[in-house]
Formats: sequence, structure tokens, C-alpha cells
Amino acid sequence: MVKSTGPTDGPPEGVTRATSARSGASGPAPVDDGSELLTLDELTRRTGLSVRTVRFYTAKGLVPPPIRRGRSGYYSALHLAWFELVTELQGHGFTLSAIERYVDGIPDEATPEDIALARTMLAPWQADLPVEMTHEQLETRAGRELSSEDVATLQALGVLRLRGEAYLVASNQLGLGVRLLELGFPREVAVAAAAIYQDHGEQMAKELFEMIADRLAPLYRDERSAHFREVMERLKPLSVGGLVTAYEAAIARVARVPRARRPEVSDPQ
Repeated sequence: MVKSTGPTDGPPEGVTRATSARSGASGPAPVDDGSELLTLDELTRRTGLSVRTVRFYTAKGLVPPPIRRGRSGYYSALHLAWFELVTELQGHGFTLSAIERYVDGIPDEATPEDIALARTMLAPWQADLPVEMTHEQLETRAGRELSSEDVATLQALGVLRLRGEAYLVASNQLGLGVRLLELGFPREVAVAAAAIYQDHGEQMAKELFEMIADRLAPLYRDERSAHFREVMERLKPLSVGGLVTAYEAAIARVARVPRARRPEVSDPQ
């Protein structure tokens, strides 16, 4: 990580200086990844953040400083990914110091896709950020030896993901994953389940966004407005919570009915 320099205009709304003990914080290095470059005004329109907030996050080292072209600064797809990650962390209620610790654990060479993947490890009901562990530390926390097959199963379950030679672990879900291993839960089922989550998750997100955008956009005049983007960001954790509640109720109903008694789906032909 490199030091981020430059004055700060003060913390944005909802973030206080007391949450950070650092001054001259380290942060991601500026990288020109070859993507389309945005001006500061274009960046604020894309992210829905104010100029003050952009400068504050940059000065704190939470995001890379802008790419300099003469006296002007520009922002790439990598910057967008970093700002989205920091915004989501703040939306989940994490303090500035917790966000700083999380950012410090992301490699300098991380791509926009890597950062987007890090966002998938977050959930509004999680109390802790993912923790980086070695294999030995993972086994200590799990209370048992873990084979490569075990690790692959935990990865398919979303309990952990690889980061170089270490693991990034959703520690509050590790116990659930280990118990499934003890019950003989096979890797191929975890992989198949993950595919279902991905497929239906993308379809649900698309349908939900289109419905909300169709009904809300006329009220806020412009889908690119800061007001509309904030509504969508605030709605996201509630949408996830609603999905979880609906899933829990549905799976409870399905589990109560033995497969042999379920009505067969007739052949449309």
C-alpha cells in the first residue's frame, strides 16, 4: 500500500473522525487499468457520492488517488470498484476504522473483478468482516483437520475464498460449514447449490431492479441521480433480508412434504 496525500474536507455525513485512529492513512495505489477514464464530476454522477466524500475517502487511503494527467485527475473502473466497496461497507454499518482494516487486507494488484468478489462476501446480517487465515489457522478455528476436498466444499458453500496462499473466511459462518462437513455434505451438492443461487439470484436481481426502476424512476426523474442511487443502495439490504425470509419460509414448507407425496409436474406435450 502507498501513502495517500492531500487535505481532507472532513468526514462525509454519517462518518466521524473518531472512528479512525490513523492520520496519513495508507491505501491502494493509483493504477491506470486501461478502462475509460472519468473526471471527478463524472465519477460523482456514476457513484452518487459528493465531491467532499470522494476527497475524504481518497485522503483516508480507502480508495486509490486519482490518475494524474497534467493538473487534472481521472478515475478508472478500478476506482469505481473501490468506491462501491467502501460505500457498501459503510451501508452495512461498519465504522471507518473497520473499513480501513478491510481495505488494508486487499492486495495492491486487485482487479475490479477481485474487489467485486470481495463485496460478495458481505451480507447485512453479518456481524464481522471476513478474516484472512492460513491453513493452520483455519484448522485451529475449525477444530479439525481440513483436506483439500473439505476446503473446496467450504469454498463452494461460500464460507471462504482463496487469497493467494491464504483464505478469506466468513468466520461467523465457519461453524455451520464445518458441521455440514461432519454430516458428510458432498462437494458436488455445494457446487450445484451455488450454481442455483447464482442463476436465480441474477434473475431475481434483474426483475426486481427493472420493476423498481420502472416505478421509481419517474418519481425521481433520472435513474442516474444521486437521490435514486441512494434509494437503491438503502433498499438493497432490505431486499436481501426479504429474500432470506421468503427462502426460509419456502424451504420449511417444502421440507415438510416428502418427495414421494409431491405432485408431479405434467409433461407439457
